[in-house]
Amino acid sequence: MGAAFVTGLQGGNPKYLQALSTPKHFAVHSGPESTRHEANVPVSDHDLEDTYLPAFRAAVLAGAGSVMCAYNSIDGKPACAQLMLLQQHLRDDWDFHGYVVSDCGAASDIYRNHHYAKTMPEGMADAVKAGMDIVCTWPVQAVKQESAAILAAVEQGFLPESYVDRAVRRLFTARMKLGMFDPPGMVPYSNITIAQNDTEPHRELALKVARETLVLLKNQGNLLPLGAKYKNIAVIGPNADSVNPLVGNYNGTPSHPVTVLAGIRRRFAEANVIYAEGSSLIGAPVVPVPAEFLQSSSGSPGLSAQYFQGRELHGAPVIERMDKGVNFVWHDGADPRLKSDFSVRWTGSLVPPTTGDYEVGFSGTDSFSIWFNHQLIGQAFFAGEGRTQTKPVHLEAGHAYRVKIEYSQQGAAGHAKFVWHVPGTKEDYPEVVRKADLIIAVLGLTSGLEGEEMPINIPGFVGGDRTSLVLPQAQQDLLEDLAASAKPVVLVLMNGSALAVNWADAHIPAILEAWYPGEEGGTAVAEALAGDFSPSGKLPITFYKSVDQLPPFADYAMKGRTYRYFTGEPLYPFGYGLSYTSFDFSHLKFENGLLGPNDDLTATVDVKNTGAMAGDEVVELYVAHPGVEGAPIRSLAGISRVTLMPGETKTVTIQVPNRNLSVVAEDGTRRIVPGELQVWVGDGQPVSPAGLAKAAGAAGSVTIQGSAILPK
Repeated sequence: MGAAFVTGLQGGNPKYLQALSTPKHFAVHSGPESTRHEANVPVSDHDLEDTYLPAFRAAVLAGAGSVMCAYNSIDGKPACAQLMLLQQHLRDDWDFHGYVVSDCGAASDIYRNHHYAKTMPEGMADAVKAGMDIVCTWPVQAVKQESAAILAAVEQGFLPESYVDRAVRRLFTARMKLGMFDPPGMVPYSNITIAQNDTEPHRELALKVARETLVLLKNQGNLLPLGAKYKNIAVIGPNADSVNPLVGNYNGTPSHPVTVLAGIRRRFAEANVIYAEGSSLIGAPVVPVPAEFLQSSSGSPGLSAQYFQGRELHGAPVIERMDKGVNFVWHDGADPRLKSDFSVRWTGSLVPPTTGDYEVGFSGTDSFSIWFNHQLIGQAFFAGEGRTQTKPVHLEAGHAYRVKIEYSQQGAAGHAKFVWHVPGTKEDYPEVVRKADLIIAVLGLTSGLEGEEMPINIPGFVGGDRTSLVLPQAQQDLLEDLAASAKPVVLVLMNGSALAVNWADAHIPAILEAWYPGEEGGTAVAEALAGDFSPSGKLPITFYKSVDQLPPFADYAMKGRTYRYFTGEPLYPFGYGLSYTSFDFSHLKFENGLLGPNDDLTATVDVKNTGAMAGDEVVELYVAHPGVEGAPIRSLAGISRVTLMPGETKTVTIQVPNRNLSVVAEDGTRRIVPGELQVWVGDGQPVSPAGLAKAAGAAGSVTIQGSAILPK
């Protein structure tokens, strides 16, 4: 996947780069979010070579023009000053000729948080000498500080000027490869215009990707596909009519996003599709706070508002006024006096009508921060099509609680809403459930709950990390209530990480994992539910039953983690995924049954569609080294997607590079070892967790004769 990103971004021209790719975070970087700026991660030689470096190696060998070094320290040295990473592996072993950029602020961390250097200039010197060539940091003041520290490092004798020359040479070489100094006529990518972005072929590709990534986790009694059997379909859940769970983190803003609700209404146009939110992501549904419960500092109803030109809340306000409520949907900007980019600060108080447990928060596009009673309760950057963040709070009737909201809007269109849920408010879904013949529950997570360094601290979520794998309690309660209706229920999950949906697996007849499926995600989900195609995606991660099955989050040792080293029973294993049809695997053969230490493996297998529906099958090839110390239980070594009509058989060939047949010793040496190599080719791993059907496949083995040490 890393190599595909690199080659796709950079293009195939031998002289010029279309864009410059930057694999990150190099290396041994995963979490927790709360400690990543000062954490030191001890990592074994085995785990470093076996798990943490291979993807970076593949991306660099594919031609990546840049690499981003991480926040944390590895074995006592900050990643952006770690010669073992930036020189030994990156440049000596992998012959990397690009530049290294720090993660944003990571260069300052060397001095400020890791305390590895005595001063900021000495920390910058350590980084540049180790191989960091440019800093990424923000805001502007921090950029100036880090730049000044590099200059000071030279002036104070910590950093020879030759190292700065080296960094500048690498950076300008990259700019030259991008064609920045050549006439546009010489650069093949200079004729790409904005008109070639967000085109119909792009949306078609987004739909194709969404279709292929859906994973069918359960289909008891063949509830799916739905066909046209149901006249009244209830779509319920916080992710059903939201764009945010389509796009996840670090995303562009789609121009034609299709939510799951919109996709279902379009695909099931003959049915009566009715909708209710059911709950918010972590609590009850929220609505804009009515003006009558807001109070400015002068005592007037509403909130005091200051509108600024630009997104930074800088300078004198262009407009100062009283807004009776914060419930805006803008199509042509907030005011003719403001150009498209603007920012707003609202201040005042909320005076609740009754005593009880409320949900209070904000929903907006672009960026926002909300303080309630002087505490930051929600924050989002680049919220795109919209993000809602709330926090449970206990409020006393008649008490004035201070509110401050800072909001920025890029472009003329967007929305901004100060929202709440009042205790005792009537639920919005019972009547919808009563009318329904079928319920589609659309639940899960969003980037408002799982993400990078987020000011969130609620049950199950802290700082962007997850402390539990289960659904938020509000959604779990909603799902159990829907199941109690005795109506058939289909669960659609939208999330960026694994969910321990143990109760759903036991009680809900059909479960479809949709991930964050992109702008056409709603279309793909609706088509899959209708049976327009057979789901063919396979899980690229393990779905555990509980965090109790895992080692501590801050422990980076791989023992007990991932399908390669996890010895427990998962809820759904890596590589798992059902289909509306069935497949049979037979006649597994190998081009050579005896392999030398430098040979690749070539396997062929006959795959037959034994069901009644056309479908894709993702053929998975796993290898295992029985009895070899340090070897994983098994490893996925190759895949191949094949399309088969009912009754059709095709011979599938999978070639496994020699390196994928290796194992890593305790000292980090990668070797080809002699002996038996067990091979499994099928529609998943050769494991059968309780309650799941046994994977279809074929087993075989080859013999490796001789040994070899492979390059780092």
